[in-house]
Amino acid sequence: MKILYVEPFSGVAGDMFLSALCELADAFDTIEALPGKLHLPDGKVEIAEVEKNGIVCRQVTVLDLNPEKPRHHAHDHGRKEDHHHGHAHNHPHGRHLSDILELIDRGHIPSGAKKIAVEIFQIIGRAESTVHNIPVEKIHFHEISGVDSIIDIVGCALLLDRLQIERTYSDPICTGFGMVKTQHGLLPIPAPATALLLQEMPVYKGEEEGERVTPTGAAILRYLDPSFSTPSLQLRKTAYGPGQKNFSRPNVVRLSLGSEVRAAPPSSLYVIQTDLDDCSPELLGEDFRKGLTEAGAVDFTLAPVSMKKGRPGLKLSSLATEENRQAVCHYILENTTTIGVRYFPVQREKLPRQTVTMETAHGPIRAKRVTTPSGKSRIKAEYDDLLKTSKEKNIPLIQLKQEIEGNNP
Repeated sequence: MKILYVEPFSGVAGDMFLSALCELADAFDTIEALPGKLHLPDGKVEIAEVEKNGIVCRQVTVLDLNPEKPRHHAHDHGRKEDHHHGHAHNHPHGRHLSDILELIDRGHIPSGAKKIAVEIFQIIGRAESTVHNIPVEKIHFHEISGVDSIIDIVGCALLLDRLQIERTYSDPICTGFGMVKTQHGLLPIPAPATALLLQEMPVYKGEEEGERVTPTGAAILRYLDPSFSTPSLQLRKTAYGPGQKNFSRPNVVRLSLGSEVRAAPPSSLYVIQTDLDDCSPELLGEDFRKGLTEAGAVDFTLAPVSMKKGRPGLKLSSLATEENRQAVCHYILENTTTIGVRYFPVQREKLPRQTVTMETAHGPIRAKRVTTPSGKSRIKAEYDDLLKTSKEKNIPLIQLKQEIEGNNP
């Protein structure tokens, strides 16, 4: 399973995701050509090498070449030129969601990438619709309808489709704190739509004031649906996506590709016990023990115990897997006089073993060969084979056992 691991040290934005994904997919040339694929002649992609706290990485910047450049827009829910993640760009017109979806549909990109891009824009649209209490089809997007945001989101969708990520894990998200200027006035950080997109994700404010998560960054995270309980991972490739400003922490998002390390689970069993003081030993004979094994007991013992009021009794202890635990409990309850059993999980460490057939002077006899932690080997002949050969050859069982196991260390 292909895993994406997200480490947003100082927050996250769409352009930061795009830069890191370009590195992971070795796709800078693909993103440079993306404006043409989307019929956006006013968009241009530039790639430059930057350094963030000693981390050297490549930064993807989208320029708006539209000749109609009005006054500088105020920040609106994470406008990128007004905070540390952004691109410097102006776009004179906003677009409705339907306009953006039509632009994506006409683009010369794979259908899988179109599907991901549409879903990310719809995630943003639903958040804005909820915050402003306006039907999503009537929302007039400003900042995320600009060339840079469109290329950020569609570019990320294109690369996620190429990488075929199957599961995402992430560290908690730094949001920043304070106030941000928007076309609606000052709003708290994270801005309302961003806060909605980050719901149910673990977040923290960080130590430096300012906005750290943009709506595009939050929407991409929401699409990836990360788990924040990171398992053991084997990472194969790592990339960094830088933001615009510098902070005490490196202003980068680190993305890594890898797979989960699935360690062999420990050998877990259940001990099932009961104490018997009114059960005839005859009921616990060979037939009972055979039935206990058939019910799924891995092993069992009977040991004398002294019970309350000095009554002598027997402690029955069985081992069973989780799969067979209930069957063994029920067998004991049905076939002894006890009115209750107790069980608890245990773990065991087993020596590596293999079943072998030994060729002896008395014929073939099956045995188990085990290897100790130091690498030594020892062998134990199967009792049933020993007993059968003992009777057939008229050789005392103990003599046969010593002869066979002694000659085969």
